[in-house]
Amino acid sequence: MKKFMKYILIILGIVLLDQITKSVLLYLITGTVPVCGSAWSVVSYPYLMSHIANWFNIVFTWNPGASFSVLRTLGEGAPWVITIATGLIIGLLVYYMRYRSAQNEKLPLAFIIGGALGNFIDRLRFGAVIDFLDWHIGDIHWPAFNIADSFIVIGVILYIINLIFHKK
Repeated sequence: MKKFMKYILIILGIVLLDQITKSVLLYLITGTVPVCGSAWSVVSYPYLMSHIANWFNIVFTWNPGASFSVLRTLGEGAPWVITIATGLIIGLLVYYMRYRSAQNEKLPLAFIIGGALGNFIDRLRFGAVIDFLDWHIGDIHWPAFNIADSFIVIGVILYIINLIFHKK
């Protein structure tokens, strides 16, 4: 159990970092940090942007869909479907990490779980996820994302690397 606790701390650290960055952004926009509410009643602007560099902006946008706005067009029920599915997937990943995974899989899984939990909290609080990092080259923009998304992507990359180099 002691070894597993370090991964729980990593997960909690990721969730905390994600939620703090989103709370700071909300505070800078609204002057408060709302605990919950409908996303668009909290911040009614669909998109705000602050230019930082020729290749990076801090933006504010609500994402009611899945990663990178996938499933955004499913309609009003999509956030609840995604929230329930995300909760189930997180539960399965925690179970797998705790009882079935190899040691080299635990850190990537902790990154994925931490990121998924960060976005899950947004969905429970607001019905949508806050995205705010905008990398671009000229007018070509990568979809806006957040710290949680970053850890999910890093976790998936590490997991794939483990699959390639640590075959059983």
